[in-house]
Amino acid sequence: MNLNQVTVPSLDVEKAIDFYKTLGLKLIVRALPHYARFECPKGTSTFSIHQVEQLPKGEGISIYFECDNLDEYVLELKEKRITFHLDPTDQNWLWREARLKDLDGNQLILYFAGDNRLNPPWKIQK
Repeated sequence: MNLNQVTVPSLDVEKAIDFYKTLGLKLIVRALPHYARFECPKGTSTFSIHQVEQLPKGEGISIYFECDNLDEYVLELKEKRITFHLDPTDQNWLWREARLKDLDGNQLILYFAGDNRLNPPWKIQK
């Protein structure tokens, strides 16, 4: 099994398209006003947005995008007026993360984990 796509809800897909294009995703499907899909800049995963009449309540979901050059990338996005509520920070789970929210409040985490993503020191051994 391979994770192919993640879809997030949006009240305004057209506005969300601009936001995610600014993050660097490549728009491949534009079916306004209800849906849009993007290719991630690296790998084969896709990311989509679908229109909803009401956003989910509570904490919602968190979407992680891995970035090899996290600190530089965050600086580039800040120059494009993207606001972060956590600048790149080393975490005790051995990842470096920056956090922001999209226009609909979906939690986005840009991170770099390197080998620790799949092989942390506490990984279950066979």
